[in-house]
Amino acid sequence: MTTALLLEQGFNGIQFGLILFLMAVGVTLAFGVMNVVNLAHGSMLMLGAFLIAAATARIPSFFLALVAAMVVLAAVAAALERLVMRPLYRMSHLDQVLATFGLSIAFNEAVIMVWGREPLYVSPPAWLSGSVALAPGLDYPAWRLAVTAVALAAGAALWWVLARTRLGMQIRAGAEKRDVIAGLGVNIQLLFSAVFVISAMLAALAGVMIGPLLSIESGMGDPLLVLTLAVVVIGGLGSLRGALVASLFIGLLDTYGRMFWPKLLGEVAGNILANAAVYLLMALVIGWRPTGLFGRHVH
Repeated sequence: MTTALLLEQGFNGIQFGLILFLMAVGVTLAFGVMNVVNLAHGSMLMLGAFLIAAATARIPSFFLALVAAMVVLAAVAAALERLVMRPLYRMSHLDQVLATFGLSIAFNEAVIMVWGREPLYVSPPAWLSGSVALAPGLDYPAWRLAVTAVALAAGAALWWVLARTRLGMQIRAGAEKRDVIAGLGVNIQLLFSAVFVISAMLAALAGVMIGPLLSIESGMGDPLLVLTLAVVVIGGLGSLRGALVASLFIGLLDTYGRMFWPKLLGEVAGNILANAAVYLLMALVIGWRPTGLFGRHVH
């Protein structure tokens, strides 16, 4: 096992962790501000991937295709929040889980109706289709570096919005004192709509980024949603810092685990442990700190 291979897997783990972070931020924002558990969040990643595949088939410029895909996704998310999610805000978490799980199934069937059952594939832009020499013996795919850069930029942009803008101030206040800001004249429904659309667009951006790396098919967001929920539980519900730390840690744990455990324990036992490691970690964190590493108590 060479140093170059270890470095490559480290970059892969960070990239995977940042994809999970884009997903986890949406779940965290939705729960922290709207107090809603959204199991249809993985469908937004899937829609982002399908939309970029459809857009690149019709628009020569990948950047313009990305803009078109995100605009369509934002419109879908806004309609979804208005027609489906808004009645769920007043319901219990169990009702929200059941409703959004059903919504996820509906989205999985809808993309089959529109695009069929055969997987779709997206090619990265020509100027990002090569490799970059990062170290002796390590030529890393340029698209994977672009995924990392875009995820970091999206995270930084989200931090700026939350920390430096009026909308961010309202979102932070809504997470803590919803009734107070409503009394000050803030339109809570409009705020919730903005939060939901931002969350959906972050998940869709993750789908756009992994589109050239995976086959695009119905249900592709569901396995990532399960890992995302583990990230949120480990990092702490409502904590963006916890989402980032847990995402990077889980990305590295999953990537290195799939490389090391089969070598140490054998193919069968190693693969079982590699698949279960994240959830064993989640169980340990819950046993030690039920609110997660950076979570706050939910009343």
